[in-house]
Amino acid sequence: MVGQEEDWPGDLSSLEVPAAGALVETGDPWVPYYLSGPGGGRVEPVSEFLRDLQASGRPATTQRSYSMALLRWFRFIWAAEVPWDQATRAEARDFCRWIQLADKPGRAVARPAQVPGRRPAGTKYAPSTVAHCETVCRSFYSYHLDAGTGPIVNPFPLARPGRANAHHNPMLRREVARYE
Repeated sequence: MVGQEEDWPGDLSSLEVPAAGALVETGDPWVPYYLSGPGGGRVEPVSEFLRDLQASGRPATTQRSYSMALLRWFRFIWAAEVPWDQATRAEARDFCRWIQLADKPGRAVARPAQVPGRRPAGTKYAPSTVAHCETVCRSFYSYHLDAGTGPIVNPFPLARPGRANAHHNPMLRREVARYE
């Protein structure tokens, strides 16, 4: 496991995250996508979440995007040998660290010609992809928390501790309430 009470016992750089599982496009408008696990079967908690997304009016493109984000998360926890409903904040933290530093899965394709005005595709995940993955995982666990089908604590907290008043403009005077 990546982390229970103590930190990851090894180095995250030594964690091999294989391309296990897949996103499957069905062609069925009722179930446009599903995630298959390493054994080939459906990852049912993700299917439930996707059904809820569809019920709330999210298009198939959003379901695909969310599925890709969840596939990255599930590949990470499969590699760490942690069941999805037993993931803790330590695993979520380590996933966020890993996805920022890990190389994208390699593809044996020729490098396309650079398009003017666009950055060339990098080997690392873009910051927007990292943020999207965290947001999707947070909403996935929030859904299962509300449904009573997942862990009792969302491993992806809404806010992380940081600097107090990090976005405070020091040029503006702040009123401090005093109790006497």
